[in-house]
Amino acid sequence: MRTYPLRAALSAAFLTTIGAAQAIAQDTGDLVGEPINGKMGFQPAATELARDLHGLDHMLTIITAVIVAFVTLLILWVVVRYNARANKTPAKFTHNTPIEVAWTLLPILILVVIGAYSLPVLFKQQEIPDGDIYIKVTGYQWYWGYEYPDEGIAFDSYMIGQPATGGEYRRTPEVEQMLVDAGYTPDQFLLATDTQVVVPVGKTIVMGVTGADVIHSWTIPAFGVKQDAVPGRVAELWFKAERTGTFFGQCSELCGKDHAYMPITVRVVTEEEYETWLEGAREEYASAETAPRTVRLASAD
Repeated sequence: MRTYPLRAALSAAFLTTIGAAQAIAQDTGDLVGEPINGKMGFQPAATELARDLHGLDHMLTIITAVIVAFVTLLILWVVVRYNARANKTPAKFTHNTPIEVAWTLLPILILVVIGAYSLPVLFKQQEIPDGDIYIKVTGYQWYWGYEYPDEGIAFDSYMIGQPATGGEYRRTPEVEQMLVDAGYTPDQFLLATDTQVVVPVGKTIVMGVTGADVIHSWTIPAFGVKQDAVPGRVAELWFKAERTGTFFGQCSELCGKDHAYMPITVRVVTEEEYETWLEGAREEYASAETAPRTVRLASAD
């Protein structure tokens, strides 16, 4: 088992393939993680890690609300009970031992409860299990590179509408048509990519994340994962998706002028569909290099 160093410190796409694989990358599952007008809150959890984080957030929200309500009521009671009109002769004292003990022990108890629930969630994220599939993720200015070392597959992933895909960072009719052709809607501009990470549902995925130039951050909110991509270092994250679909994320570390145009898409498919995708991907990307897509297209022509 590989353990992320934080534990020690605390305790001591659609993927462009051919044939059937291309159809799978475009047609399987729901699209998750896009903004919805008028909605608030988290994206629907698709992993145990995400559910744990949602539960922890809800618990902290309740604790915070109770504390705010208690302090507000206490202030109002003091204002009403001890104002100059109601209390013409104020008491003169400097200490109240029971109250001082209470306001010392109660916050300690609250922090112990929060720690008892939050540390297991943190450890679950940072203890990297043995994965069924290992994927190397490299952040570039401004796109992502992916490698499946065990399968000999490597490809890059650009936002549809970037110059590398024939766009100009604008939602033009041509870009909207590219989105539709790729199985997206025009409203998913800035979210959709020309290739996707494809993984099978119910399998443990381990990702080694690094950066090639500056610090980036690989994030899929519905999976409950976020890991900085630091040049010269490889950090790991893991997830096990519980449902099929396409899940959107974004680079979450300011990495330069085109940081806003560096989305992430992960396609979760069934085991059978994954094997079919692999067959096409091995042919499409078996000899691919992690060079910019524009270079690969030029060499193909």
